[in-house]
Parts: sequence; structure tokens; C-alpha cells
Amino acid sequence: MRMSRFFVDQPLQAGARLRLPEAAAIHLVRVLRANAGDACVLFNGDGRDYSARIVTAGKRDALVEIVDVRDVDNESPLRLTLLQSLARGEKMDLVLQKATELGVAAFVPVASERSEVRLEGERVDKRVGHWRNVVVAACEQSGRARVPGLAAPVPLAQAVAALDAGSRRLLLDPAGACAVGELSLPPGMGVVLAIGPEGGWSPRDRATLAGAGFEGVRLGPRILRTESAGIAAIASLQVLHGDFR
Repeated sequence: MRMSRFFVDQPLQAGARLRLPEAAAIHLVRVLRANAGDACVLFNGDGRDYSARIVTAGKRDALVEIVDVRDVDNESPLRLTLLQSLARGEKMDLVLQKATELGVAAFVPVASERSEVRLEGERVDKRVGHWRNVVVAACEQSGRARVPGLAAPVPLAQAVAALDAGSRRLLLDPAGACAVGELSLPPGMGVVLAIGPEGGWSPRDRATLAGAGFEGVRLGPRILRTESAGIAAIASLQVLHGDFR
């Protein structure tokens, strides 16, 4: 039977006892009907899984003890960063969820000229908190023990200026000169993949990306929606250069 995994944002070690976060405890005890003595797995993003057993269980509370620790090695050798133009509501959630399952190492949400979402003030913190919960839940489900980085959304020019200098920079573009299957990516190379908004990149945004060293690559003969494009491109890159080979 598949073991339930829960993210705990605190240091973990064998022999330690701790109370699960309320949401995790409710899911474990009330939804999964777990009782004292039953097992679960915890992780905190350090690359390890911590096997635990329930010591006591209440309606909204669970005390667990960590009994074993093991390293988890399921991160892709292709270190992918997804630079995603802000999308509306569930579309952004879908991108974050599926890209996490597919092995993306970091997310950089950006505000582009044609983005239909505008975030300011308290809305930024609230939305980033929600996105982080989506990413963590995808890690719980997919077995990842490292949580992808998630930056706060910033304007496109600011985001590209802060990128690591050594990464290959790709812009998914139906008119790109190179196809994804024609790329040559040395093992261990970092890759930044830029995905545009619902209305596509504006000429000014394209100039910003080109000036920052992004090269256009084609995925196929059809134009994909923003919530499909990144997922399809990530899967293709994992097949060709990552851990799907």
C-alpha cells in the first residue's frame, strides 16, 4: 500500500517526536482513518524521507515519532527553471502542480505586458502562499523530497536580470529556429524555459528576452495554451535530456 507523505516545515531527525500540522493531522486521522501505531512518511525539503509512526491521534491532532530516515534520489539531472508569465486562477495552479510532478527545480513567475493577472500589495503574499501549498502538495503526491524554489512575481525585465549566468535560456516559440529535439544540452546544465501569457509575448517582452540571451525553440506544429505549453515542453526536455530517458 502506498504510504501517505506529509510536508513538515521544521528540522527532523530519527527518534524525534512532533505534532503534525493541523491540516496534515486531520487528513491522516479523519480522512485516512489512521490510528495509533499506523505509519506515515514526513519530509521537510532536505532530500530525505522520514518514516514515522503515530503515537497518539485525536480528531484534529496527531503526535508522531520518527523511526527511520532515508535519502531520496529522484531529482532530475536536468535542472529546469520555469519562467512562467502569470496566468489566471486554476491555470497557474495547474502549471505549478504538473511542472512539480515533472521535476522542475524552480519557478519564476513574471508579470509581462500581456499578462491578464495583476498582483499588488497583500495579494502578492496571499497568492504566493497559495502557490507554495500547491507545489508542496505536488511533492507529497509525487514522492519528491526537495521542494522546488518559488520566487515572488516580478516584472519580466527584473526576473531575467536576476537569473544565473550559466544557464541555457530557452523561449518556447512556434517560429523558433531550433526544435526541442535538436537541442544539445550537456549533462548537469541548468536550463531556464520561458513560457508566455495567454496573449503571447509582446514585441517589447520578446526584445527583453532576446537581449537576455533567450533563444527560440519549437515544440511542434501547433500553438499551445500557456497552461499546456510549459508542461509539454518540460516533458519533452525530460525525455530528451533529463530522467525520462
